[in-house]
Amino acid sequence: MNIKEKLKSLPPWTRHLKWPGYALVLLFALAVIGYAVIIFGGRFVVDESDLVLDEMTTVETKDGQVIERIYSQNREMVSIDQVPEHVQEAFVSIEDQRFYSHPGIDLRAITRALYRDIIAMAKVEGGSTITQQVAKNLFLSNDKTWMRKTKEMMAATYLERNYTKDEILELYLNRIYFGEGAYGIQAAAEHYFNRPVSELTVAQGALLAALPKAPNSYSPVNNPEEAMQRRNLVLSEMEQYGTISIEEMKQMQGTTLALEMVDEQQGSWSNSYVDLVIDEAADRYHISRDELKRGGYTIVVEMDPEIQQIAAERMKNGEFIPGSNGPVEGAFTLMDSETGALVAAVGGRDFKHGGVNRTQVKKAPASVIKPLAVYGPALMSGDYQPYSVLSDEPQTFAGGYEPSNFDGEFEQQVSMYEALVESKNVPAVSLLEDIGINYSKGYLEELGLPTEDDGLSIALGGLSYGYTPIQITEAYRSFAAEGKVTDSYTITQILDRDGDVLHEHEPDERQVFDAQTAWYMTEMLQTTASEGTASQGNYDKALAGKTGTQQAEEGNKHVWFAGYTPEYVGSLWMGYDDAGKTVEGSSAYPSRLMKEILSSIDREKGLDSAFTKPEGVEELPEPIDLPVITDLSGTLDLAGLATLRGLLSWTPAEDDRIVYRIYREEEGEDVNVGEVTGEGEYRVSAFGIFDETTYYVVPYDPQTGLEGTPSNSVSLSWNF
Repeated sequence: MNIKEKLKSLPPWTRHLKWPGYALVLLFALAVIGYAVIIFGGRFVVDESDLVLDEMTTVETKDGQVIERIYSQNREMVSIDQVPEHVQEAFVSIEDQRFYSHPGIDLRAITRALYRDIIAMAKVEGGSTITQQVAKNLFLSNDKTWMRKTKEMMAATYLERNYTKDEILELYLNRIYFGEGAYGIQAAAEHYFNRPVSELTVAQGALLAALPKAPNSYSPVNNPEEAMQRRNLVLSEMEQYGTISIEEMKQMQGTTLALEMVDEQQGSWSNSYVDLVIDEAADRYHISRDELKRGGYTIVVEMDPEIQQIAAERMKNGEFIPGSNGPVEGAFTLMDSETGALVAAVGGRDFKHGGVNRTQVKKAPASVIKPLAVYGPALMSGDYQPYSVLSDEPQTFAGGYEPSNFDGEFEQQVSMYEALVESKNVPAVSLLEDIGINYSKGYLEELGLPTEDDGLSIALGGLSYGYTPIQITEAYRSFAAEGKVTDSYTITQILDRDGDVLHEHEPDERQVFDAQTAWYMTEMLQTTASEGTASQGNYDKALAGKTGTQQAEEGNKHVWFAGYTPEYVGSLWMGYDDAGKTVEGSSAYPSRLMKEILSSIDREKGLDSAFTKPEGVEELPEPIDLPVITDLSGTLDLAGLATLRGLLSWTPAEDDRIVYRIYREEEGEDVNVGEVTGEGEYRVSAFGIFDETTYYVVPYDPQTGLEGTPSNSVSLSWNF
């Protein structure tokens, strides 16, 4: 009997089972295929790069003080080993009690959730496991479709097959949002309890476990009662899960939320500096701002927080030069004179991220350029020394350039020392003409101050583009560091999220001036800061510096102070961002404010009272101040029967280096009859008893070769 005959011989009712059987087979096949898709299809849903969570970058000092955090999401990654067991159990108890036993999808929980939803005729319970939540948050959107749910299961299964439970829980705890801008368990612990996750108590861990379900609704800040109810529910689940006893549960349910939040509003005092850090990370180490926001770096910086806060406060509230159109702006920089590290930077009076950081904005340097462009290079030429005599008389230079001294006064001749201390313009221009513009520009280039200008106005800082306060500070460091220049920097090290050093600052110095020139400039600039144009303000420790005033047709465009102590080099600029506006005052304002800031720093740090002369350089003698003699007198005595001798007397100055030249008046040209050094009398030679001879004394400076004002005249004659 063949098969067909056998089928025909079967009872009729069995023939009706054929199509249901086919259906069952098909359903079974589909179930197998669906299961295979869920098991093996996760690799098409999971993007491994998404497992690397965005993490904030921390900017901190070398001793670990956190300055600022840079982030798009406030997250600090922690390993599961840093999370206490009771904190892990709090999350597992409330979110997924079968986490350690299910394969990523908990059918029992799904069935229970469906049952409760049907009974309540509403969505009252979710069936997603912790693994599914990780999959959804990392790889999928929040749209509620069957396809999205299927992908979630596929991704969850993939995670379970490729990662340990601890790794999945670590991802979960670092990924979830806890409200108040805190992402991840570490940021939440710091935000709500001012402590790392490793120090959380059971009750604190329970509160944090209560938040992810609805961070806003259960916010302990805005909705403390709801937060407490939810926390107590977590504690109850922990008791049922076997993590804590009933007694512990009841005791902790009776406690307050006990938040220990601190004011995390970052003041603006550090913003200028951190902006420089971000720029340096991009320019030198090629790490973009966006990468810093997500990369989890640790940037170790050279900032001194005490100095930075002092400077920011004084720049915000200190006395500023008046202006023609509203409040005047400013910029301050301070670098370590030994290393070149920036210890403080303030880019505006109330600078906030996103503003104009004026420490990086170029402005005409005015007279602060004179030591760098004129006097330093002149000393290096070997043809000049600090007491070389320079022209100080009205004159017209090449191209019809006619500079004038700021006070309109001229002395015909002055020493380089005097010209620098009094910031005379004509001697600086005259000296630049003598040493050559190209020669000067060569030194400016080496100092990091290149310019395309070619006129004698370089001597007075009248440049087309100018320099930034940071550039001026770097250049002045050459005088503080025996003629060496180095680029300033903020970053000491950059570490990746694993704590490995990616980048480290490497010092790079170059010699521009020799040590003798640097020391001569230091001594002259000390006098400038104490007695010259930069003498305004009070600071009783060692300071060398120079002011600058950029003039406009009416008023001044802006004002500067640049200088250094034995420890630090700095600059302070005041002015408007708009070049068309003018300030109403002189460089006395930045000089005073700089000295106020240094005085405050001195109270905290104890700055040095004197510069230390480098070995092998000559001391610069103090300048000689020639006196005006008004009390010259003379006496006579007999030298013989027909001759007389005279004694000239005057009050000598305390400086015994002064030479006194004695002149006898003659028809045509007076005669120099002799000189004495440091004394107040001179004996004249014998002359006839019937003669009358007139004398006067002229003080002479042996350093500069200049004579002073002639004294009163005295006539010697024998009265019968």
